[in-house]
Amino acid sequence: MNNNFNITGEIHHISDEQKFSEKFKKRDFVIRFSDGAYEQHIKFQLINDRCDLIDSYKTGQEVKVHFNLAGREYNKDGQTVYFTNLTAWRLEKGGGDDQATPAMNEPVKLEKTASGLGAGSGDDLPF
Repeated sequence: MNNNFNITGEIHHISDEQKFSEKFKKRDFVIRFSDGAYEQHIKFQLINDRCDLIDSYKTGQEVKVHFNLAGREYNKDGQTVYFTNLTAWRLEKGGGDDQATPAMNEPVKLEKTASGLGAGSGDDLPF
């Protein structure tokens, strides 16, 4: 099954980088687009060495986002919670022109540690 997707929209919000450990950091951003009936706001994350891909973009700019869809189960105190992440690995200005960001053109591979993604205590979520 192919886990590579892309979507084009307008940048609505760019968050500051969050550092969780020496080996794990992330940065969120939101794009906005209309599906015909409703305006949609979709949050993506950039992780580790890709956090700076969004630096050359600003709110209101059109962008094509290449991303992976990932989900996982998290158990704590007998409660199970499910998470879905949209992890961007490439951005293109203007929805697909030849102004691709200078990034690696391969999907992100997440490293898993004993306590989940990234490092930290077993009680904390990695994102």
